[in-house]
Amino acid sequence: MLILEIIGGLLILVVLVVVHELGHALVARRNGVVVEEFGIGFPPKAWAKKLKNGVLFSLNWLPVGGFVKLQGEQDAANKKGDYGAATLWQKTKILFAGVVINWLVAVVLLTILAITGLPKIIPDQFSVASDTKTVTSTLMLGTIVKDSPAEKAGFESGDRLYSVDGDSVTSTADFIAATKAHSGEKVAIEYQSVGEDAIEKREVILRDASAGAVFGASLGQQEFIKATWSAPVVGVVTTAQLTWVTLQGLGNLFANLATGVVLQFSSDDATQKQAKENLAEVGDSVAGPVGILGTIFPEAERAGLTQLVFLTAIISLTLAVMNTLPIPALDGGRWFVTVLFRLIRKPLTKEIEERIQATGFIILMGLILLITIGDVSKLL
Repeated sequence: MLILEIIGGLLILVVLVVVHELGHALVARRNGVVVEEFGIGFPPKAWAKKLKNGVLFSLNWLPVGGFVKLQGEQDAANKKGDYGAATLWQKTKILFAGVVINWLVAVVLLTILAITGLPKIIPDQFSVASDTKTVTSTLMLGTIVKDSPAEKAGFESGDRLYSVDGDSVTSTADFIAATKAHSGEKVAIEYQSVGEDAIEKREVILRDASAGAVFGASLGQQEFIKATWSAPVVGVVTTAQLTWVTLQGLGNLFANLATGVVLQFSSDDATQKQAKENLAEVGDSVAGPVGILGTIFPEAERAGLTQLVFLTAIISLTLAVMNTLPIPALDGGRWFVTVLFRLIRKPLTKEIEERIQATGFIILMGLILLITIGDVSKLL
């Protein structure tokens, strides 16, 4: 089951990257730049065909995204049809076309969810009051406490709760009241396992109230926004809100990383402790390919279609935001370098550009490697 969930997550990631690259290719062609190759996955090639429009379409063995190869990709290239020969405005449109596509994918997915049920995850999340209905999900188990009655009975995180000893529970308060009323007793709890349709009963011996947590698990419910005619507006504004939240999160992440690295050089114990806390927070805040495919996607898939679609929208939005950052090897980085050399009025030669992009790529791969090591350690 986990293998299928990982494959499903991988396919979604590939699609999001491919539509990003498709944005580059379409806008490049519209602006007179020759698209030499459009690939799904990364080489070595598995299959390739020259299309009628002259573009080489390829399927490649490494299923980790996709790419578009433009003629004369260096800024110094100047032949007709070269990317380098395009104007600054044309280059801007080409570079940020992928960002726009990913952002629009998020808008479309969130618009669909606004009709079927959009998870409410941020304070003051936008909605049109006259066209909004708020729905609360079934009570759900969160973290299961070790050696608690919940763990001993075999309950798992994500199980949905319906009744305790025949009494319906629709909120956290209901469940706490019901379990406290039967503390120290054996009760039957109606629940639904993650990914299952059937509602089952399971007996659990509750602790006495004087011994601590009666059941031993955190509880949670989620609110969903439902709209009709205002769904497209909700989709656009919510995407904008989440874009801002993502930028704030990235700002805090880089601030913690920079502070943590600098404070490590201090000889003061309290400062070193703060540095470790900052770096630990960075590690907990990020996930690489292993974490996304091995944990985040499987959890979303088990939680249901709504959570999977919502996660896809968030990842598409994150791809858009990341590619606007002035980091060499990313779209925003390429644009920043091009504009910078225009401002200082120096030619951006092929050698200089390749050196800058290669350095950025190595740093980026190094960060991904560190994050992946962290992901693996979390899984283990």
